[in-house]
Amino acid sequence: MYDWNDLKAFLAVAESGSTLSAAQALRVSQTTVARRIAALEEATGLNLFERRQAGYALTPVGEAMVGHALTVRDAADRFGEAAGARSRDAGGTVSLTAMEIFAVTVLPPILRDLRAAHPDIHIRLDTADEARDLAAGAADIAIRSSKQPSGAGLVGRRIADNPWSVYCSRDYADRHGIPHGREELAAHPFIGGGGGVWEPYQAWLRRHGLEESVVMQYDSASGLLAGVRAGMGLSVLPAFLADREPDLIRCLPPMAEDITGLWLLTHERLRHVPRVRTVLDFLAAALTKMARD
Repeated sequence: MYDWNDLKAFLAVAESGSTLSAAQALRVSQTTVARRIAALEEATGLNLFERRQAGYALTPVGEAMVGHALTVRDAADRFGEAAGARSRDAGGTVSLTAMEIFAVTVLPPILRDLRAAHPDIHIRLDTADEARDLAAGAADIAIRSSKQPSGAGLVGRRIADNPWSVYCSRDYADRHGIPHGREELAAHPFIGGGGGVWEPYQAWLRRHGLEESVVMQYDSASGLLAGVRAGMGLSVLPAFLADREPDLIRCLPPMAEDITGLWLLTHERLRHVPRVRTVLDFLAAALTKMARD
């Protein structure tokens, strides 16, 4: 079977009348051009050129095939132009919103790989505590942890279960042990805060009568995570990231009401925009792989 490079060599020789001129036009060796012509003739079973001392002359069969080869070349050119336009459309800025605790843990290596694979795409990462309104254009893509996302026109997928549960560091566990049941939680200090995490976290503490156990409170999720890593006490964290922290231990299994999902979302009007689609597909593949590992 011939390939496109064989046809290019055929057209170049047909237009110039010599393998030397064709080689110069194609920026390959004269031997390569001659070899490709021979390969094309062998693949098709056609004698396309007469080899003369003055050069290559098309046979009647070769002349008849030129038009077909030109049609292929025109189609290839149109394909290249369309692909180039598509590639240009796929470039640009995509705004991504995610909770800070995800932005500083699981996302950096994924965004590094995205940059390497798609250097024309620029990510603007928003770690605001409040959920951005995708319908209003506040962001293009959102990564959210919730039971069921709400918002007009949202489309996307549930990447994985993301239960929230109690964690401590290995160092803390070595020094103080870990609770073996919920009735033992009050005997341990809790780290509170976490910016946007704090409202549902505080509600959880209140539900279990543990508000008085909070000994330190951070105003950011990264601070909350740093406090747990340092062994200051226990905290409630999302399992999708906390289970991947080598220095952390899950103390208790989550209760049914604490199980949420990790969602990857966009607005329906953006789902087919090339640069948004590219980022969505890349994030979905990376996060799904992470969930399965």
